[in-house]
Amino acid sequence: VQLVESGGGLVQAGDSLRLSCAASGRSLSNVILAWFRQAPGTEREFVAAIKWSSRATDYAESVKGRFRISRDNVKNTVYLQMNSLKPEDAALYYCAAKVGYDIGSRHDYNYWGQGTQVTVSS
Repeated sequence: VQLVESGGGLVQAGDSLRLSCAASGRSLSNVILAWFRQAPGTEREFVAAIKWSSRATDYAESVKGRFRISRDNVKNTVYLQMNSLKPEDAALYYCAAKVGYDIGSRHDYNYWGQGTQVTVSS
């Protein structure tokens, strides 16, 4: 699976931003796509995931109620709508994918995009 992210940028605290991840290379029917993020000096952390077939979703506690993950079956694209952004949301955001159906496991993602930078000023 090839993944290409876009949509990052510089915003102010409280603003919204939508990230996109275009997926290609294979059928997504049994694929889970996710967003991770990594700020300087920290480990990469899980943000949200969506099971392509059922649209089931999973969110990190830190973004629940503010972020929403969705997918477009025609465009083979996953989106991350980020609202009420906080300075602590600033990071390099990665799109990731894995083959399987266990959305509850936040590990074992083996396809990764290059990342898109999100900067949030206070």
